[in-house]
Amino acid sequence: MTILDGNKISKDIKDEIAEEVIQIKSKGEKVPHLAAVLVGTDGASMTYVNSKVKDCEMVGFGSTLIDLPEETTEEKLLEIIQDLNTNDDIDGFIVQLPLPKHINEQKVLMAINPDKDVDGFHPVNVGKMTLDLPAFISATPFGILELLERYQIQTSGKHVVVIGRSHIVGRPMSILMSQKRKAGNATVTIAHSRTTNLENLTRQADIIIAALGIPEFLTGDMVKDGVTIVDVGITRIPDETKKRGYRLAGDVHFESVSPKAAYITPVPGGVGPMTRAMLLKNTLLARKRRN
Repeated sequence: MTILDGNKISKDIKDEIAEEVIQIKSKGEKVPHLAAVLVGTDGASMTYVNSKVKDCEMVGFGSTLIDLPEETTEEKLLEIIQDLNTNDDIDGFIVQLPLPKHINEQKVLMAINPDKDVDGFHPVNVGKMTLDLPAFISATPFGILELLERYQIQTSGKHVVVIGRSHIVGRPMSILMSQKRKAGNATVTIAHSRTTNLENLTRQADIIIAALGIPEFLTGDMVKDGVTIVDVGITRIPDETKKRGYRLAGDVHFESVSPKAAYITPVPGGVGPMTRAMLLKNTLLARKRRN
């Protein structure tokens, strides 16, 4: 069994980006600049956005954090997005989700300039990705592709089962894996919470991408020997034996699945770090396109 080490690969990617930024600076050109908009005080969102700011510092990007109170109106947020759309210093930006309930998330995402949509959530980017045209691929699917490529995992002709049909991971992942690309050319089945006899599908799968959001859902009796497992899920499980009072669990029951797997991502340290690294890669791509 080989662990797909997202920490290591994400560090490699950041090192590569940092080297490219050094080259950009040596030419006297503008370095990439990423902005993040945070509305409210959701703990997980605050941690994630602060990590993105640190990532920018690490690779030499410029970064801007726009921290807004919970009561910020939708109208005010849309004004800020428009300012970012027209600010030539900003190459790409994200609006951290989830947003407070009084703000329409879809309306906000639609307001972002697709050329600065480094999260890859705008319908223009989703549509281009579907048609295999140049586009910003959302960071988590992009990170999974990179992980499979860098570990040289054979995907062509393989049967991939994607568990989960979210717009952020499941659906784009199913499309990307079926396309003509290095980590692609696979036969893809997309399953979800309403799929009957799911075990019959997962036992046939050569590669399983679990993005259902149910902790430890996929167990050892549901997979065949030699399978490749990509675990996208991460959930806090109460655990009084831990200092923080909880442990982190993925959608895969690691202890029972890992003995049968040829490759598997851990949680944490698998897909999560890759998501952050690919946001940087998208920002660098945005800067190149704008120049």
